Amino acid sequence: MTLMMLLAAAATLAALAPAVARSWGGRAGWFVAAALTLLTAVLVTLRPTGGALTESVAWIPAADISLRLQLDGLSFLFALVVLGVGALVMLYSAAYVKEKAPGFYLLMAFFAFAMLALVLADDIVVMFVAWELTTLCSYLLILRSSPDAAAPAGRTLLVTAGGGLALLGAVTALVVRTGTTELTAVLNDPVWREDPLFAGIVAALVALAAMTKSAQFPFHAWLPDAMVAPAPVSAYLHAAAMVKAGIYLLMRFSEAASATWVWPTILVTVGLGTAIMGAVFALQRTDLKELFAYSTVSQLGLLVAVIGVGTPEALTAAALHVVAHALFKSSGFMYVGLVEKRAGTRDIRELHGLARAMPWTSAMAVLGVAGMAGLPPLLGFASKELVLDAMAHSPAGTAVGLGIALAATAASVGTVAYSARVVVRTLPGQPMELKPARGTVSMAVAVGATAVAGAVGGLLVGLLDPVVLPAAADATGTAVGELYPLSLWHGVNLALLLSAVAVGGGAIAVWQRVRVDAALDRRLFPFTGVAAVTRAQSATIAAGRRVGDLTRTDHPSSHLAVPLVVIAGGGLLAAALTTGEWGLGGGAPVADVGLTVLIVVGVVAAVASRTRLGAVIAAGIVGFTVALWFYSLGAADVALTQLLVEILTVVVMVLVLRRLPATFRRRGAGGRLRGGIVAVAAGAVATVGTLALTGDRALSSAGEFFLRLAEDETGGTNVVNTILVDFRALDTLGELVVLGIAALAMTALLTARTPVGGTPDAAPPGPLSDPALNTVFLRSLARPLVPLMLLGSLYALLRGHNAPGGGFIAALLGASALALLYLAAVSDRAAPLRLPYLAITGVGILVAVGSGVLGLADGSFLRPLHADLLGVHLTTALVFDLGVYLAVFGVILAAVNLLGMPPLDDPPRSRDRAGAPTAPRPTTAASASVPAEDDHSATEEAPR
Repeated sequence: MTLMMLLAAAATLAALAPAVARSWGGRAGWFVAAALTLLTAVLVTLRPTGGALTESVAWIPAADISLRLQLDGLSFLFALVVLGVGALVMLYSAAYVKEKAPGFYLLMAFFAFAMLALVLADDIVVMFVAWELTTLCSYLLILRSSPDAAAPAGRTLLVTAGGGLALLGAVTALVVRTGTTELTAVLNDPVWREDPLFAGIVAALVALAAMTKSAQFPFHAWLPDAMVAPAPVSAYLHAAAMVKAGIYLLMRFSEAASATWVWPTILVTVGLGTAIMGAVFALQRTDLKELFAYSTVSQLGLLVAVIGVGTPEALTAAALHVVAHALFKSSGFMYVGLVEKRAGTRDIRELHGLARAMPWTSAMAVLGVAGMAGLPPLLGFASKELVLDAMAHSPAGTAVGLGIALAATAASVGTVAYSARVVVRTLPGQPMELKPARGTVSMAVAVGATAVAGAVGGLLVGLLDPVVLPAAADATGTAVGELYPLSLWHGVNLALLLSAVAVGGGAIAVWQRVRVDAALDRRLFPFTGVAAVTRAQSATIAAGRRVGDLTRTDHPSSHLAVPLVVIAGGGLLAAALTTGEWGLGGGAPVADVGLTVLIVVGVVAAVASRTRLGAVIAAGIVGFTVALWFYSLGAADVALTQLLVEILTVVVMVLVLRRLPATFRRRGAGGRLRGGIVAVAAGAVATVGTLALTGDRALSSAGEFFLRLAEDETGGTNVVNTILVDFRALDTLGELVVLGIAALAMTALLTARTPVGGTPDAAPPGPLSDPALNTVFLRSLARPLVPLMLLGSLYALLRGHNAPGGGFIAALLGASALALLYLAAVSDRAAPLRLPYLAITGVGILVAVGSGVLGLADGSFLRPLHADLLGVHLTTALVFDLGVYLAVFGVILAAVNLLGMPPLDDPPRSRDRAGAPTAPRPTTAASASVPAEDDHSATEEAPR
């Protein structure tokens, strides 16, 4: 079996787990446990012996992102922990979760898949995706545990997702700087040594991400907070596996990031502080699960600190302690779950006599807790002694190394004390009444298996050399032969003395536990970690609300001000930092001067106008002048697009004006001043941008690329059209989706809300007050023009690949024809057209997607296919352009139909030829007729 097959098998297990849980109920745990055991055996057969095993499958070739997997010593160690401990936890779950729980087994199995993908990934983007999947699994497993778990789950997600953002920043920076997504290449890139500033920033981001996942100060609060989750979740995710994701990340980046001083400084300082803090907090807890949670925080701090030391010996100690911690901590959490099941409580003040009430389980618990305390001859003792020895021999110097080792010893004193607290407070005394042990055998077996593994691992620690030493070697770039083999006994040395001090200090703390409890029975800090996270969450929401308040209004000026200010500021800053030629040289043609004057007149008229209709007319003058300017410069495609857009803009704006007062609301001097400043700044940026872009008249590399390859790759000679429907078709497809959303939004908004405002003032009687008479010219003009314009739009669609035209221009032309037909109607109710605009828009998007599917025949979605058949050039781009045509046509039809509806909730009644009132016909997009020339049924409506 290959790595890809191993990962696929894990994904298949996650897919099958819910169905098995529905059929087998609680026994589904046996199935998942057996499957994970099988995957563990397969993993062992794949263990690399002569170098890393790598496999790769292209995922996003354009971005050089591949599903690239690598099994080396480090990934093998963590994959073994993920699958091995996962199998035991699932065995435990078979008795713990008795009811049908498909969601539980789905998430637990999917978490195993995500963790396996994380540790095997040799693509930094794939690694990040897997990292985020573990975060989501943790959140969902906590959330589903109880009705009160929403708040802890949210806080957990806030902290761990925040770390994910830090990792995303590091991943993005590394991919951009190194030019590759291959993790091995990224870590071996010389940038780590050649650019200390960049390396330091990235190292800090990676450390921050790992600290959030591995519950390091000040992000530690989420782990104890997550203890509302059931015992299997705590044992697997929050003790043995998920929190190890941060440790894996630190070990994987250790060799590269150690080149900067930021890395060891952060890891050692934060790690030791967290180790001591976690030990103290664990001593304060009376809830067994909270005690083990804070002990996990403390042990992870010790791991982070020893990784920060960075030597091969330190990484060897870290690798061994990863195994030891996974065993004794999963054993501890599963023991707590078993006690809670049978005793009904986790409070050590209420537990007593468990040694006689649960002798087998209590014996296994003592083994596990002794390993956590680091007592010989258990695996926890061997790993902790290596940790202390590596710290004492820190490359920072003897004094610094001794200080680090003493701080770790202080944390270990607390470890011994809280470990003994579990035994002393719960095992002695009269046996308490417990629930029957029926159905808990697999739970006890899982507790015993992990505890015994920790004991045997200590006595036969040398057998772990093939697992631990390659992991340390890969983490440090050292040959396995250069590392010292593992041993339980290293003679009398400083590390042994420090271990003895830790055990002795812990024993004294147990002896004086009454005084210790009294000293710790108070709040050590003015606020708790949970309170800090809650405050941060509230502050984030409040900040978002304040940002939203900037545009939480119906005034367009408020919506436009913020983006315009940002664009103006960014543009001016870019101009200040940019060097190059400016397009200021040479004289301007007379035509350009005339067009500029006309534009200035239009702008001034629009600004000075006090009526909305006058402003629309003035803005239309500007738009039409710009279209004429484009045409004079030879850009026929752009000019035609601009002209049609301006026509339809004026039509839509006039329809909107029917719902608004005729004149603008007078603004104060302050408002006019602010608006003027924003307008001048935006205009200045536009001017500067234009000058900067026109200063360099050389052909850009992108322009040269499109001109050179357009005809060969797409078969089209209209380069503008080939860019839209061939080279950048995915962008165009996204824009079509946006247009579809806009059509839906208009429909929902304008058909579900009652327009605000009263009845418009009736026009004074005059020769044009009869709508049947004042539309004669438009109706006469529409009769010959509408068919010609529709035919012209189809012609523009068909020729667009080789001449000015295309789907967008054709749709604008066709929509202009229907707009003319709409405006020629004699009444509001007769105006809407019998065309399903939403369906047209949807079909257009589907047609565009369908043309993209055709491109898969040549290996890529939306890849253009073209060929000559009987002298006619055929291309799938025409199908895509048809989708563009339909989508744009439907959106414009929606805008004209919906915005042209009567502005009143109760449309006025018309009168028949005898003057009797008639019931109003519904005004909808699909239920009105095209106006006839002799339709005089609405002669008493307001003139159009």
